[in-house]
Amino acid sequence: MKIIEYDENYLEDVKDLLVELEEYIITIDEDNLDQLHPEYREKMAIIDLEEVNKNNGKCYLAVEDNKAIGLIMGCIFPYDEYDYLDYKCPKRGEITELIVTSKTRSNGVGQLLMKQMEDYFKSVGCEYILVDVFAYNKNGIKFYDKQGYHPRMHTGIKKIK
Repeated sequence: MKIIEYDENYLEDVKDLLVELEEYIITIDEDNLDQLHPEYREKMAIIDLEEVNKNNGKCYLAVEDNKAIGLIMGCIFPYDEYDYLDYKCPKRGEITELIVTSKTRSNGVGQLLMKQMEDYFKSVGCEYILVDVFAYNKNGIKFYDKQGYHPRMHTGIKKIK
């Protein structure tokens, strides 16, 4: 297994991985708000990759036997005038996607992808890395805790109808 920077030859694998992630999120969504739109597979990877390219980001793939078995995407989003009013605004990267196919999960692939992205963010002068984890994704939360991440925000939701 090797970690490489995104290569368009793996676009179909990226689409498959993102669909696998969304299907998993749907199964754990206690609010039943997530969905797999019919256009998700064809559009989501392109949207994510465009966001990476537009925001000084990277996409890394874990490749084994000429197939992507995992991916991580991260961006360096700019601050706006509002941010500077109440925040120190250190340079930070943000992990936007991380998925390792269920067939190879728990074998250290996610850790290798995280290390690659953290090394990239360090190399361009980031001081912090943010990651949002779906609250019902207990496995994801445990994974990020083990990587040294901790909660900074809490988002609440309440159904009113």
